[in-house]
Amino acid sequence: MALEITGKVFTVLPSQNGQGQKGPWVKQNFVIETGDQYPKKVCLMAWNDKAELVSRLKEGDEVKVSFDLESREFNGKWYTDAKVWKMEVLSQNSSASAHEPSPPVLTEEAPPPVNDDLPF
Repeated sequence: MALEITGKVFTVLPSQNGQGQKGPWVKQNFVIETGDQYPKKVCLMAWNDKAELVSRLKEGDEVKVSFDLESREFNGKWYTDAKVWKMEVLSQNSSASAHEPSPPVLTEEAPPPVNDDLPF
């Protein structure tokens, strides 16, 4: 089943690396938020070469993602994966980092309070 979703990158999760029978692999999860009237967050998974593209995304980038849904059963529980097979960056966030704190503002130090022995 091939599906498509458009939204803004909410967060890029840490990548996961491993070694399989066919060699090394890299998996990168990321969350996008749809721009609907009631926005929804969707976690998508990218493997190997697509994971490299995801690692370059920044929060706020708008992307169009084509993905497949696949479910599997393990010990009586079902798990669903949304695997990316095509991704297009529609617009990039212009700021360096959306959540980077602003530098501290330097101000003159206030003079020490005067002790005038008032009870309040």
